[in-house]
Amino acid sequence: MSAHTPHELHDEFPQDAETLHRLKLTNSHFMRLAERHHEVNREIHRISAEIEAASDERLEALKRERLHLLDEIAAMLDQEREGAA
Repeated sequence: MSAHTPHELHDEFPQDAETLHRLKLTNSHFMRLAERHHEVNREIHRISAEIEAASDERLEALKRERLHLLDEIAAMLDQEREGAA
Protein backbone atom coordinates (compact mmCIF):
# COMPACT_ATOMS: atom_id res chain seq x y z
CA MET A 1 0.00 0.00 0.00
CA SER A 2 1.25 3.48 -0.84
CA ALA A 3 2.03 5.90 1.97
CA HIS A 4 0.49 8.76 -0.03
CA THR A 5 -3.04 9.77 0.91
CA PRO A 6 -4.95 11.20 -2.08
CA HIS A 7 -6.71 14.57 -1.87
CA GLU A 8 -4.28 16.26 0.51
CA LEU A 9 -4.25 20.05 0.24
CA HIS A 10 -0.99 20.16 -1.71
CA ASP A 11 -2.63 17.80 -4.25
CA GLU A 12 -5.80 19.86 -4.46
CA PHE A 13 -4.01 23.22 -4.73
CA PRO A 14 -0.53 22.52 -6.17
CA GLN A 15 -0.13 26.06 -7.51
CA ASP A 16 -0.68 27.47 -4.01
CA ALA A 17 1.97 25.49 -2.08
CA GLU A 18 3.69 28.61 -0.70
CA THR A 19 0.40 30.28 0.22
CA LEU A 20 -0.84 27.12 1.95
CA HIS A 21 2.32 26.97 4.03
CA ARG A 22 2.21 30.67 4.91
CA LEU A 23 -1.48 30.61 5.88
CA LYS A 24 -0.94 27.54 8.07
CA LEU A 25 1.72 29.51 9.95
CA THR A 26 0.00 32.89 10.15
CA ASN A 27 -3.78 32.28 10.17
CA SER A 28 -5.19 30.25 13.06
CA HIS A 29 -8.57 29.73 11.36
CA PHE A 30 -6.88 28.45 8.21
CA MET A 31 -4.66 26.20 10.33
CA ARG A 32 -7.74 24.66 12.00
CA LEU A 33 -9.42 24.16 8.60
CA ALA A 34 -6.28 22.50 7.21
CA GLU A 35 -5.93 20.24 10.24
CA ARG A 36 -9.59 19.20 10.08
CA HIS A 37 -9.30 18.58 6.34
CA HIS A 38 -6.28 16.36 7.00
CA GLU A 39 -8.17 14.39 9.69
CA VAL A 40 -11.30 13.94 7.55
CA ASN A 41 -9.30 13.08 4.45
CA ARG A 42 -7.25 10.43 6.29
CA GLU A 43 -10.42 8.89 7.71
CA ILE A 44 -12.01 8.76 4.23
CA HIS A 45 -8.85 7.13 2.90
CA ARG A 46 -8.82 4.52 5.71
CA ILE A 47 -12.49 3.68 5.11
CA SER A 48 -12.05 3.51 1.33
CA ALA A 49 -9.00 1.25 1.72
CA GLU A 50 -11.06 -0.93 4.10
CA ILE A 51 -8.57 -0.32 6.92
CA GLU A 52 -11.39 1.13 9.01
CA ALA A 53 -15.05 0.08 8.99
CA ALA A 54 -17.84 2.61 8.60
CA SER A 55 -21.35 2.82 7.24
CA ASP A 56 -22.02 4.26 3.79
CA GLU A 57 -23.79 7.15 5.54
CA ARG A 58 -20.68 7.92 7.61
CA LEU A 59 -18.47 7.85 4.52
CA GLU A 60 -20.83 10.16 2.62
CA ALA A 61 -21.01 12.57 5.57
CA LEU A 62 -17.20 12.71 5.69
CA LYS A 63 -17.01 13.36 1.94
CA ARG A 64 -19.53 16.21 2.28
CA GLU A 65 -17.49 17.67 5.14
CA ARG A 66 -14.30 17.42 3.07
CA LEU A 67 -15.98 19.29 0.20
CA HIS A 68 -17.19 22.01 2.57
CA LEU A 69 -13.68 22.38 4.00
CA LEU A 70 -12.16 22.53 0.50
CA ASP A 71 -14.67 25.22 -0.50
CA GLU A 72 -13.75 27.34 2.51
CA ILE A 73 -10.02 26.80 1.97
CA ALA A 74 -10.35 27.66 -1.74
CA ALA A 75 -12.19 30.89 -0.84
CA MET A 76 -9.39 31.87 1.55
CA LEU A 77 -6.78 31.12 -1.12
CA ASP A 78 -8.74 33.25 -3.60
CA GLN A 79 -8.73 36.13 -1.10
CA GLU A 80 -4.98 35.79 -0.71
CA ARG A 81 -4.48 35.84 -4.50
CA GLU A 82 -6.66 38.95 -4.82
CA GLY A 83 -4.77 40.66 -2.00
CA ALA A 84 -1.43 39.88 -3.66
CA ALA A 85 -2.55 41.21 -7.05
